[in-house]
Amino acid sequence: MGRIEDLEVFVAVVELGSLTAAANRLSRPLQTVSRSLATLEDDVGVELVHRTTRRSSPSEAGEIFYRRVKPAIDEIREARLEAARRRLEPSGVLRIGAPALFAPRFLMPIVAEYMRQYKEVEVELDLSDAFVDLVGGGLDMVVRIGDLADSSLTGKRLGGLRRVVFGAPSYLAARGRPKHPQDLKHHDCVTRLGDDRQGTWMLTIDGKSRGIKVGGPLRVNAMAAIYAAVGEGLGLGYSPLWQIEHLIADGRVEVVLEEFEPAPVPLHILWREGRAPTAKVRTFIDLLSKRLKLDHL
Repeated sequence: MGRIEDLEVFVAVVELGSLTAAANRLSRPLQTVSRSLATLEDDVGVELVHRTTRRSSPSEAGEIFYRRVKPAIDEIREARLEAARRRLEPSGVLRIGAPALFAPRFLMPIVAEYMRQYKEVEVELDLSDAFVDLVGGGLDMVVRIGDLADSSLTGKRLGGLRRVVFGAPSYLAARGRPKHPQDLKHHDCVTRLGDDRQGTWMLTIDGKSRGIKVGGPLRVNAMAAIYAAVGEGLGLGYSPLWQIEHLIADGRVEVVLEEFEPAPVPLHILWREGRAPTAKVRTFIDLLSKRLKLDHL
């Protein structure tokens, strides 16, 4: 039995004057209570409670010890109740990490709904397109796009995000629509500088993922510039579908090679492994799971 439990036994015995009464209050066997008190006295090195067949009363040292430990035990009890309340009722600060481009469109409406529903919760959003360290960053959870490698986290899949090849109608009219990934070698492709697989687009051929080498006269280091360049007819681009939906809706670009798309990139919500999540975490995960349906993107 831990030291805090021993102190709780001592306080209960002093207040109730009986080991049996203390055992009843704490819902512990009488033998356990007696052994806990003896362990505490051995640790302190002095008798804290005089025991008789009728009554247990504190010794002089026990009286002094009781006055010192009683406030601490009360504080611990209050802390336990507060922790239990936070498990049941959402409150406090909820710290969420998420991709910078993804969060404003997809996450913010859910955060707004959550905060309207749970007035006792404040939210801090840490937005970054890098993989944020959940534990090191002091976060309660992270929304992550990509395959999972960190086994120290618990996660729930929220969907999968498509990656597509796309081009402007003007470019496709002038150069033709590629019908197979190998046709891309005959096209101008706008690639991103600094990518791990710069100049390689992942597509599916005969049911297997293949890296297709592409190239062209224009290379940039920002996706926004790629979208602008493709919209101007300077070549084909490769991107998550959700990032170019507005361009498709406006008729500025069209998706090609749809039958050769790679497997969707998984989208997860991750939180720390261990005991059941607190109420603020659990309720946000529940709402996110209901509202965020992205398997079509």
